Amino acid sequence: MPPLDDDQALANLALQPPRERLLEAALTLFDQEGFHAVGIDRILKRANVAKMTLYNHFPSKQALIVVVLEQKLEDYFAWLEGLIAKAGPDPRQRLLAVFDAMSLWHSSADFKGCLFLKAAGEYPNHDDPVHQVAHAHKTRSLALLSDLSRRAGAGDPDLLAKRLLLLSEGATSLAQVLGDDAAARQARDTAALLLREYLPQSDRAPAAAE
Repeated sequence: MPPLDDDQALANLALQPPRERLLEAALTLFDQEGFHAVGIDRILKRANVAKMTLYNHFPSKQALIVVVLEQKLEDYFAWLEGLIAKAGPDPRQRLLAVFDAMSLWHSSADFKGCLFLKAAGEYPNHDDPVHQVAHAHKTRSLALLSDLSRRAGAGDPDLLAKRLLLLSEGATSLAQVLGDDAAARQARDTAALLLREYLPQSDRAPAAAE
């Protein structure tokens, strides 16, 4: 499904309850322009709600950012895990499906880079609640890859997972900065070479899960 243009997005936004309008408006603006650059008034105008309505739901801009990121995190993993499941039972293909998902994301018209990396960059203090959600995104990504690697029979699933995450994060950075939507496909090719090194070589792959 192609992304909505801004007029369509605003029309759909108007049909939602105030809290959801605030979250979606904030997500769109943060993704496009960053966190510090977007003031509360911009979010209120896009969401078409009063300032009091915002503070009835969120005590501060930072609290709004945290909820936006937490919702984005859950939506992202639901999407990613759905695509991994569609790759079938072969654990190698499930690992490579992570890079197929990256390729779809990077080539989409609304791709603007990783919102969690932007959050970590703008809120570098590791104790900051915003930074902590960005940290949770990366640790959950690593845990997912480690679990998939373990199910594929890797002797050192944590090391393989870290190297695969380096590939996917690097591809995302190149896609964002250079506009290189082929980076994920190239990262997938490199990942396939890593899997040959780290996974047992046999005609029959290990069982995907129990």
